[in-house]
Parts: sequence; C-alpha cells; structure tokens
Amino acid sequence: MAKKRTRKRRNFIGKWILRLVAIVLLLTILPVLALRWLPPPTTSFMVQARLGALGTHARCNKVNYQWLPMKQISRHAAVAVIASEDQLFSQHWGFDFKAIGHVLEGGEQRGASTISQQVAKNLFLWPERSWVRKGLEAYLTAWIELAWDKQRILEVYLNTAQFGPCTFGVTAAAKQYFNKDVSALNLNESALLATVLPNPYRMNPSKPSAYMLERVQWIESQVAQLGGTAHLEAW
Repeated sequence: MAKKRTRKRRNFIGKWILRLVAIVLLLTILPVLALRWLPPPTTSFMVQARLGALGTHARCNKVNYQWLPMKQISRHAAVAVIASEDQLFSQHWGFDFKAIGHVLEGGEQRGASTISQQVAKNLFLWPERSWVRKGLEAYLTAWIELAWDKQRILEVYLNTAQFGPCTFGVTAAAKQYFNKDVSALNLNESALLATVLPNPYRMNPSKPSAYMLERVQWIESQVAQLGGTAHLEAW
C-alpha cells in the first residue's frame, strides 16, 4: 500500500510539473509567435517607464512610441545600430559566444549582448542584471531566433529600442531629436542616435558630449567597413 501511495503521489506531482511546463511554454512561445507578424502595442520597458519602475528614473507620463515597417525606416539607421551594437548580427543565432567568453574572462561587457538578446529583454524583461534575467533572456532569444527572420528582429529592435527616458523607437527619436521623418535620417544622425543605446538616460543626441561625438566617428568607420547600407543586402 505504501508503495502504491508513493507511486500515485509521484504521478500526481509529475502531471502538475508537466502542466506547469506547458503553461510556461504557452505564455512565452505564443507572444513570440504573434509578434512575428504583429507590431508590439507596448513593451515591458515601456510599461516600466510609465510606472516609474526603471530604477531611480522618473515616471513617464507619456511614452513617445510609433511603429513603422522596416521599408519606411532609413537604411542608415539600420546599419548604424548593427555597427554599434552587433556587427555579427547576420551571422550568429542570437548569441555572440566569443564576446560572452571575453566577459567571463573579466573583459568589458559591452558587445556581449546581441541585438536579438536586446529585443528579448526590451519586449519581455527588466533592465537589472541577474542570472535569472539572463537565463530568461537566453530562453526567449532562442525562440525569437527560431520563429523570426533577421529582418524582423532588426525591425522590432529599431522600433522598440530606448533612445531617451520616455522615447522608444527610432521613429520617435528622429522626430524628437532632429524634427524629421525617420526615412530621412542620414548616416551621421543615425550614428548619433546609436550612441545613446547603451544608456539613453545619460546620453542625449541634442547635447552630444565629446565621448558621443568620438563614438559617432567610430560607428561611421565601422559602417564603412561593413560596406555601408549594402551590408543589409548580404542577408
């Protein structure tokens, strides 16, 4: 009898574990699949900005966000963020293992997070670094890479990346900082926007620091090495 009860208890626990796994998969995979075609109405970072939950940063009364399809966004903006954030974007499957190994050896963390990982974080997670967040980020990144093509990943990134305390997406950033349509951004303006991506709270394209201007020159040189906007045709 005791063995029978133990077996029943194990079966009961096993069924609930399977149900829990199924629920987790549904709650994560379905949104990823839906966003393969649908523009995100909002993101986790936008919600946190509205709630004032992004660290010590002030609450946003209004989030500046506008979605546009990739074909209406300047190609200079697209190649500038690749040059700045993830030059191996077209080649990897979501993770730059060489950069990750460099970080694990004590090197700088910048460059270890790919555009695909940043999309997963921006859409679903939170900014504070922890092993839990990195684990969830890796899991979601894997699904995004499986479900989306590279053009879609880049399109979502350009539309949802944070360019200011309450400004999300390159379309809103072009209007706010340069008072122009995102399709009209030139390379210099695109590179300047790309410089703020690591810290949109400390860096302001309207008032670029010496570091930002130096970074702009570096991004422009990297764009040239990639082959300019023609790089976008390689994949």
